[in-house]
Amino acid sequence: MIRSMTGFGREQAVVSGREIIAEIRSVNHKFFEFSSKLPRNYQYLEPKLKTMLKEKITRGKVELSLLVYNIDVKDTSVKVNEQVASQYIEAIRTIAPDLGITDDLSASDLFRIPDVFTVIKEETDEEQLWADISSVVGSALDKFIAMRETEGAALKADVLEKADVIEDMVSKVEIYSPESTAAYRKRLEDKLKEILGSSDIDEQRILTEAAIFSEKTAVDEETVRLHSHLSQLRSMLDSDKEIGRKLDFLVQEINRETNTIGSKAADIRITRLVVDMKSEIEKIREQIQNIE
Repeated sequence: MIRSMTGFGREQAVVSGREIIAEIRSVNHKFFEFSSKLPRNYQYLEPKLKTMLKEKITRGKVELSLLVYNIDVKDTSVKVNEQVASQYIEAIRTIAPDLGITDDLSASDLFRIPDVFTVIKEETDEEQLWADISSVVGSALDKFIAMRETEGAALKADVLEKADVIEDMVSKVEIYSPESTAAYRKRLEDKLKEILGSSDIDEQRILTEAAIFSEKTAVDEETVRLHSHLSQLRSMLDSDKEIGRKLDFLVQEINRETNTIGSKAADIRITRLVVDMKSEIEKIREQIQNIE
């Protein structure tokens, strides 16, 4: 299925005591380019997240944003060294009378005593953490791809419509081209009659001149190739593979054949058709810049 290179997907869930929010967005780019906005404690997961997205995205400038809030998960705990605290308290109470000071120790005083309190970082179940984060990111990725496919379907319909318009114009060129040669022959014959008179006209000369004109202005090969290119375009749009760059090349070929017809045109009707064809080709070119 055709995919656009622009897309957005968001997922939010509470799993294993954490609220996880993932957002994925992308814009046009020739290749796959990844960037992320991750909490500092989770930046080590960036390579795995990049690999996860790259497996399903081939082109586009992609940004992943991730937020993780601990709800029922304790990252740290505080350990109290009761033995050290007791020794400090006993020592202070022992020397207080001798120094003439009061024994007025408070809980806040204990916080200022070294080694009484120790902050311990709790071990994280990395396997479970990755399973939770990858699940939420995966859901956001599914929504992201669904949006790309929806936009891709709209792009496909628009490009096909424009391809049909170009095909109709090519068919008109095929009608006008021989008419142009016949009209040239008639003009040449009338001109020679005017100059030489009816009796002195060399029919072979008229045929030769008409043949030369026909050869210079013939666009049969170009129109055949245009029909073939447009058929290829339709086939590509039915493909499930990455086609963005191939489409870009094919549209260049369609434009080249159209320019050749324009340079050969000796009929104002064909010239006007070429102008209109180039306008439609440019519209297709703009659309396929957004196809993955």
